[in-house]
Amino acid sequence: EVQLVESGGGSVQAGGSLRLSCKASGIYWFEYCMAWFRQAPGNEREGVAYLESSGRTTYADSVKDRFTISKDNAENTLYLQMDSLKSEDTATYFCAADRWVCAGNSMRHWGQGTQVTVSS
Repeated sequence: EVQLVESGGGSVQAGGSLRLSCKASGIYWFEYCMAWFRQAPGNEREGVAYLESSGRTTYADSVKDRFTISKDNAENTLYLQMDSLKSEDTATYFCAADRWVCAGNSMRHWGQGTQVTVSS
């Protein structure tokens, strides 16, 4: 059974940084696409960053050059380093996983989410 547990959310001032963590169990890292999504109130859930099984990373234009997705295989943990945070980054952030493919909002496994609030 795949389980994803996020942590690291919180409140920060604009320009600050946060690092989100997603502890994963039940997956083989080399077979899975891992990703971070976010959803703000009244908005659709959007993909923020993807880490393909090949190691390739892709980012939404809105976070490019500010956010970095990475993983620690030994710790079975996915990270999202968020720098130069803006008020528009305020959202609930979700970790997601799917075997082999990055399926966007149709990804098979999801965490419970962690809240990020950025004040200006």
